[in-house]
Amino acid sequence: MANLPMDIVNDVFLRLPATTLVRCRVLSKPCFSLIDSPDFVASHLKRTLETEEHLMILLRSPRLLRTVYLDAPDKISDVEHPLQTDGSTEVFGSVNGLVGLTNSPVDLALFNPSTRKIHRLPIEPIDFTEHSISRENVFYGLGYDSVSDDYKVVRMVQSKDRGIERFGYPFEVKVFSLKRNRWKRIREVQILFIHFYYRFLYPSGNGVLAGNSLHWILPRRQGLIAGNRIIRFDLASDDLGVLSFPQELYFEDNMEMGVLDGCLCLMCYSMFSHVEVWILREYQGKWSKFITVESYNFIRPLIYSKDRIKILMEINGEKLVWYDLASKSFETFVIKGCEGLQCSAEIVVSSLVLGCKGDPHRAREKKMLQKGSKRWGYAHLYNVLSYLFLIP
Repeated sequence: MANLPMDIVNDVFLRLPATTLVRCRVLSKPCFSLIDSPDFVASHLKRTLETEEHLMILLRSPRLLRTVYLDAPDKISDVEHPLQTDGSTEVFGSVNGLVGLTNSPVDLALFNPSTRKIHRLPIEPIDFTEHSISRENVFYGLGYDSVSDDYKVVRMVQSKDRGIERFGYPFEVKVFSLKRNRWKRIREVQILFIHFYYRFLYPSGNGVLAGNSLHWILPRRQGLIAGNRIIRFDLASDDLGVLSFPQELYFEDNMEMGVLDGCLCLMCYSMFSHVEVWILREYQGKWSKFITVESYNFIRPLIYSKDRIKILMEINGEKLVWYDLASKSFETFVIKGCEGLQCSAEIVVSSLVLGCKGDPHRAREKKMLQKGSKRWGYAHLYNVLSYLFLIP
């Protein structure tokens, strides 16, 4: 039997989704070592991001997680909830195949739904007294810092009690580094908020990632003079600052923020049954009006279609639709088995970030490896890969 060179195996594996690669680890010791190597994980992620292949939709509800591939909505997979408790678990972001999960401000985790690998964050207490904080005044963000090649979680907490100063509320920012596996506190952030006389509020409370920074809307309070702003947290420098805001939206009261194709978006909801979507195509550049959608509903753009003539949108945090940019019409995105199920969505790439090691359900993998390394031929590898693709 002819031997299959590992460089060809590497090229084949780079084209496979992470869920399949997890099973390919049992083929041989060389395959196991290749798939687990940091270089392969990085190369696989780079190719996936460039080609936009194997994109998944993570359907989430307080007690349920499901995944479905964007190009195969008839094949849905249940994901065993890794952080499930008696209460509700929130998803607070997605980047490079990882999602952030939280049950409480001190119970957080990073989770890869493709590999089922979870990393529980060390407990980090909040420096305010318990009576002065509530869940709606805790804000999260998940991002990838390309400068340090590190995944970071930002937790921002604002006290309900006024500080010593006349204006503002005490504010705390702490950042978790996956590379260091520890938290650190960001100092001197109160200076940014001392002149504001409203709380830091945002409907979803989750940071939006773009330009190596996380962003939250700092909205004006209805009836007061102060205008809307966007707070940005630079993941490389740990600086907290302000990003430009469209002048036309300074005094709007009903907005949300999202990201489309790596660009920040603002959704402004009008009382006249339409939604204006503004976009920042060049980071720290000028905002421009992108589209106006005739809808009474809350919308959130998620991703372009491959031909870029449609946008997948989430409606009211309940269902998904394709929005045709030319005809301005909606087409329901049907996911087999989820009809009528109210779930919000998150776009997740299929990646091996966090790795696959330490999973107690991989006993078969260990048994295979104990038999020793084998050289796999073309026919044998073809049969195994066919089995992996055909058997879910």
